[in-house]
Amino acid sequence: MSNLRLLDPVFGDNFENAMRRFFSPTVFEGEAPQLKMRIDVTENDQGYSVKADIPGVKKEDINVRIDGNVVQIDAETKSEKETRGNGDKVLRSERYYGTISRTFSLGQDIDDSKVQAKYADGVLNLELPKKAPADARRIAIQ
Repeated sequence: MSNLRLLDPVFGDNFENAMRRFFSPTVFEGEAPQLKMRIDVTENDQGYSVKADIPGVKKEDINVRIDGNVVQIDAETKSEKETRGNGDKVLRSERYYGTISRTFSLGQDIDDSKVQAKYADGVLNLELPKKAPADARRIAIQ
């Protein structure tokens, strides 16, 4: 008896997994793929560094807002209308449009006057310096 097993993705699996694949959600022709933004946030003594993957978006269509310690990144991608000349017809078009937004809070307020943002190769890099904590004031009692 051999320990090797031929894996046929349709029939070689057990019944439960075959049924799970059969009833799993599928993408239909009319559905556009869901836009996703993955982010990495790192912190050091001076501030935070954020890398956000936003492929297929122009830098003019990206908005970054900072309010205290809350950061919001919005992006919009637009589909381009595809036309063909000489009677050609489009058999399949998978272009899409949509918006995506991520909002998150950080442990300390951001000095929004010193924020740096760069976008290249589908990755948005944000350098978010921490705001210096306000010195406590002594209140004179009268």
